[in-house]
Amino acid sequence: MNNFRDFPQISSLIQDENLKTYPLYLRTYFSKCVIKEMKKKLQKNLNENIEKTAILNEIQNKIKHFLKNDLQNLINASGVVIHTNLGRSVIDEELYENCKKLICSYSNLEFDLQTGKRGSRYDSLLEKFKILFECEDALVVNNNAAAVFLILNTLAKDKEVISSRGELVEIGGSFRIPEVIKAAGVKLYEVGTSNKTHLKDYEEAVNENSALILKTHKSNFSLLGFQSETNLEELKILSKKKKLILYYDLGSGWCENLNPHLSKNEPEVKKLLKNCDILSFSGDKLFGSVQAGIILGKKKFIEKLKKNQLLRMLRVDKLSITFLNETLKFYLEKKFEKITTLKLLNDSLDHIKQKALKVQKNIKFKTSLQKSKSLVGGGSMPDKSLETFVLAFEGKALFLQKKFREKNIIGRVENKNFILDFRSIKEDELPHLINIINSMDTL
Repeated sequence: MNNFRDFPQISSLIQDENLKTYPLYLRTYFSKCVIKEMKKKLQKNLNENIEKTAILNEIQNKIKHFLKNDLQNLINASGVVIHTNLGRSVIDEELYENCKKLICSYSNLEFDLQTGKRGSRYDSLLEKFKILFECEDALVVNNNAAAVFLILNTLAKDKEVISSRGELVEIGGSFRIPEVIKAAGVKLYEVGTSNKTHLKDYEEAVNENSALILKTHKSNFSLLGFQSETNLEELKILSKKKKLILYYDLGSGWCENLNPHLSKNEPEVKKLLKNCDILSFSGDKLFGSVQAGIILGKKKFIEKLKKNQLLRMLRVDKLSITFLNETLKFYLEKKFEKITTLKLLNDSLDHIKQKALKVQKNIKFKTSLQKSKSLVGGGSMPDKSLETFVLAFEGKALFLQKKFREKNIIGRVENKNFILDFRSIKEDELPHLINIINSMDTL
């Protein structure tokens, strides 16, 4: 067709047999989009002949592209356990079922059952945090970036915060500590150098406008060689002497039962709390729960945070509170195997090997079993890795990586081979993984 009047009606397009398997809203929306695009194309070239089949094919392609971009299940065979791009920490099914009962009905989220009056949405979490971390008080906001902002804005607004140059980090999404400090209405006083900061650097920086000392954990990078930093115990003495608040931005904090290889030299939340006034970390990293900024510390400071009008904008919803609440219960009940992140990080090398062998024996393609290294991920422990077993596939690595990705299996290329890393693959995913691989015609 090369005439505007010849274009098919939307009503006829959405009834076409090739499109009927797709939802009506998609057929309608993309039929309108494609007709509009085709008419523009014809305006530019009136001699162009546009066939109805071309219109239908374009509608179908757009629908397929839309559906591919929708949220869907993936098998994480990358070996990165806390994979930021794949949703970070995975929730255990039992934990989810416990949450489902609350989420699918009304609850006492902000209702005091004893008085019949309005309650606080944080009450269900507070006591559990206090028991688990032995802290005075706790607060939860929507992520750790929000926690950093709220703490600085509340406790140091229009004042100065002292921070080591070597700890002015940038994390994913171009989130930079100096920019957050500025946005919070606080002046940054940088001390030391990128590789060395001494106690005297902090001491000399203290003045009448100083409000807070910020120590940031280097959770997503490491400094090696000629370097040193001032430890928290020294800063605790200094902050008390100078009557300053000591805040530790932990980023990714672990609680209990972490793989000994990973926990070695990695600060533990409970120990850190003994040496600082306030601390924050992410809920969906090493803690193994949902996205949240968990703030722990002295009651007098957290009470101030609760009164900041910004908290209303940064607060967590009922879903996050429910999942955090169940995660805390599992920690307190020592059900560490129900924290999926911990389970994968603590998985034994022998069990990982057995998972890999099970898949190798049940797929039709030739692979080789190899030892390798897995990463924690999620901006955590950049200088540490864990032993693992992988299956290496024969063939062009990048081509295989793309082919597996089209089947929602995310592997990686290593030593010019496409591999599946079995540390990050859950046991219950193995049958599905085998079926997907065997459904492929060729590799």
